[in-house]
Amino acid sequence: MLFHSQAFILGFLPVVLAAYYAVAASRVARQLLLITASLVFYGWWNIAYVPLLALLTVANWLIVRLFGKSGRVSLLTAGVVLNLAVLAVFKYADFLGANFALALGRPWTPLDILLPLGISFFVFQKISYLIDLRRGDRHLYGFLDFCLFVSFFPMLIAGPLVRHNEIIHQFRADPRRVGMWDNLSHGAVLFVLGLFKKLAIADTLAPNVDRLFTHAASGTLNAAEAWAAASGYALQIYFDFSGYSDMAIGLALMFGFVLPANFNTPYAATSIRDFWRRWHMTLSRFLRDYLYIPLGGNRHGQWRQAGNVVLTMLLGGLWHGAGWNFVVWGGAHGAALAANGAWHRTGWRFPRSLGWALTLLFVVVAWVPFRAPDLATASRVLASMAALDGIGRVRLEDGLMFPLAAIVAVAGPRIARLARIRRTPRPWMAIPMALALVYLLLLSGGRTGTTFIYFQF
Repeated sequence: MLFHSQAFILGFLPVVLAAYYAVAASRVARQLLLITASLVFYGWWNIAYVPLLALLTVANWLIVRLFGKSGRVSLLTAGVVLNLAVLAVFKYADFLGANFALALGRPWTPLDILLPLGISFFVFQKISYLIDLRRGDRHLYGFLDFCLFVSFFPMLIAGPLVRHNEIIHQFRADPRRVGMWDNLSHGAVLFVLGLFKKLAIADTLAPNVDRLFTHAASGTLNAAEAWAAASGYALQIYFDFSGYSDMAIGLALMFGFVLPANFNTPYAATSIRDFWRRWHMTLSRFLRDYLYIPLGGNRHGQWRQAGNVVLTMLLGGLWHGAGWNFVVWGGAHGAALAANGAWHRTGWRFPRSLGWALTLLFVVVAWVPFRAPDLATASRVLASMAALDGIGRVRLEDGLMFPLAAIVAVAGPRIARLARIRRTPRPWMAIPMALALVYLLLLSGGRTGTTFIYFQF
């Protein structure tokens, strides 16, 4: 089920929200309701996805319970291995098999394993909890608390990546507490803003981006087309994913839960390090805390630090998808972060405007292998961006959206900051927000359903 579909907005959400507040007096009842609703939400795509989610959840909870009784850390290690094995089988089996077969000079028949939606997100969520327990955290939760933590539908498929100690304690609070109406109205505003990002901006940019990359897969682009493809995708993925995050945060708030911000105007960053402090912030801190720091972080000299950050980003790229294009994207960002660290240690600084321009240029260029279906297509687009196939011109549908989206992405309101502001809602906002929602619902109904980009990861 899609957040921006009419079925979700007019059917699923109001029914679940009304039922939730109707049983709010009972913690068990409201948790059971949200768990059931989350399974329905997840199974709406394909009921075959649900057993894996349920079995993995039960297996992880049993492992934690056994650890709580025995204190055997090896159980937690086994749990991490189990989760990684599930991820390896469902997401990377074909990729690994094809590359081994290629190395041996043998043919490979794809396994065509059904990839559950959002498997990377809900597997990483479980892994982070198990690792925290290994590090000495002693939060052991009941079955309903744990199930809701790993299945809560706003953050189930594409994040934000929320840690157990950020949300499970919130399950105790009665959603009808003081501030309920603030939560409902503020959450609704965030949801509509995210909906606008997705439907009005990202989905308007998508046809041009798809057409240009499709053309590049079988032919060549001129420089104008290649730069339009790259910059268009940079804007599309930002508004698509940050729109999803805004909707997820808004939905959670409507149920009385506060989720961490996930974006903070990343295209206004003045360095690549600054970019990763602003882009998909919950993944950035996951990579930092569970990969970069355990590898040694910056504790063993400059060269070891550079190697750690490159390896972290290579694995981060592979996390996004089982393909060499994702590895190239991650490696490029790792090399840029290592270079940024070396430059920072010299004490020299670029002027902010130059730092911003160089960072944005690098990020846009690096999005090309991320978006391209394969490295051959990525190479053709990058060659065209270097004007090797002529300058040319580009024809765009709704071309005005490109500069407008760029202005909003760089200088628009910081939704991450807006999500943290807890003010009494202003009544006058109700009418424009309601009109915007009606417009977006009409827009949703008039288009072929498009999923969120990060659903594939």
